[in-house]
Amino acid sequence: MPAPDPVPLPRFPADFLWGVSTSAFQIEGSPAADGRGPSSWDAFTREPGRIRDGSHADTATDHYRRYREDVALMAGLGVDAYRFSVSWPRVLPDGHGPINARGLDFYDRLVDELCTRGIAPVPTLFHWDTPLALEERGGWLERDTAERFAAYASAVAERLADRVPMWITINEPAEVTLLGYGLGEHAPGRQLVFDALPAAHHQLLAHGLGVQALRAAGARRIGVAASHSPVWAAGDGHADRAAADLYDLLTNRLFADPILTGAYPDEGLAAMLPGPVAEDLRTISAPLDWYGVNYYNPMLVGAPEPGTPTAFGGIGIPADLPFGIRQIDGYEQTDFGWPVVPDGLRELLVGLRERYGDRLPPLYITENGCSYGDAPDPVTGRVADARRIAYHEGHLRALHRAMEQGVDVRGYFIWSILDNFEWAEGYRQRFGLVHVDYATLERTPKDSYAWYRDVIESGR
Repeated sequence: MPAPDPVPLPRFPADFLWGVSTSAFQIEGSPAADGRGPSSWDAFTREPGRIRDGSHADTATDHYRRYREDVALMAGLGVDAYRFSVSWPRVLPDGHGPINARGLDFYDRLVDELCTRGIAPVPTLFHWDTPLALEERGGWLERDTAERFAAYASAVAERLADRVPMWITINEPAEVTLLGYGLGEHAPGRQLVFDALPAAHHQLLAHGLGVQALRAAGARRIGVAASHSPVWAAGDGHADRAAADLYDLLTNRLFADPILTGAYPDEGLAAMLPGPVAEDLRTISAPLDWYGVNYYNPMLVGAPEPGTPTAFGGIGIPADLPFGIRQIDGYEQTDFGWPVVPDGLRELLVGLRERYGDRLPPLYITENGCSYGDAPDPVTGRVADARRIAYHEGHLRALHRAMEQGVDVRGYFIWSILDNFEWAEGYRQRFGLVHVDYATLERTPKDSYAWYRDVIESGR
């Protein structure tokens, strides 16, 4: 068990935003309630072998019915903000057409409950649950999906913009592209490898069109939540450095550069993309009020080793790709097998500032978290998750160091408030500050919940 750090956490600014986060598909359940349509992930979980524990998210944590209980837990933490996602197929069952008023009513009630408790609602409009009807017509490989997204964004903002102070268009387009369309490890399960690149462009276009739609509806403070990892070369040789650079291009710069600079980072890559790319880039790079960073760990990348498939965090990496993923040694690992490298967050943030300079808007850490399977003590019921506390302490210290180095970071959202359905892992990985018994749905705050409450309180 990691020893507690005797040095108190550094002080963050008085207006620093403390939050927690979730996504609709991972917690809501009730997949057919009140007119919700199916999503790509509903279909994916029904395909044999897709989810490692054979589960599905039909119940998840039953947040759709228990949202008041969950908001009460957030109020007990004292958080300033709650980042959740709106389920696109709950609002537009087919991805377009008439609005499902009963589905949108749920988010109306949730936002009201949060506001009553003094918690700022921070909705994400797309967190991977593409309406199945759109997916069956090609999903993010089709330009039409981006245009449908803009109409959906408008519908949500017209209902909620009067009470929502901060918006997120899209969450982690890199993962949808690479894992969903490139490798087939996530929904929709396509294995297109580099032919998945149109999905990247169309999500970026959806982001830009979504920004336009949100602003037209009166929404304030608009950003995006992008995954980022420092990429370390496995060796000093040219082959390893070239492989690491390509991986960095495909997972970091391919998504950040168009948004922040209005250009793709590689002309050859841009030539592979569909549509009027130059015109689209003007839409994609519409000015943002802030930029969200999801950070979990660095990646160690080297030249491919033919005949040696690699894996990271349960994700298989084909051996015929022009790079290979290596295990990072010398660090503790989460139960997901991810290395715990807090200073990677500082490295990442400083690197973003150096690359984008004045084009980088204020930052928020929109996800940071760890999976540990600590269970309630059978006698006391206490969930002693010291490793999670050590993880977040380390990352907050690293974040503060980045701020001391001049990076403008305005807030930190822990992933996640609740244990939940962890995508292709099913219920095997637990990220929550609150333990969920998936048989009874009982919520039990962990020691990390009390720790985070104290961190927030001490910063006020």
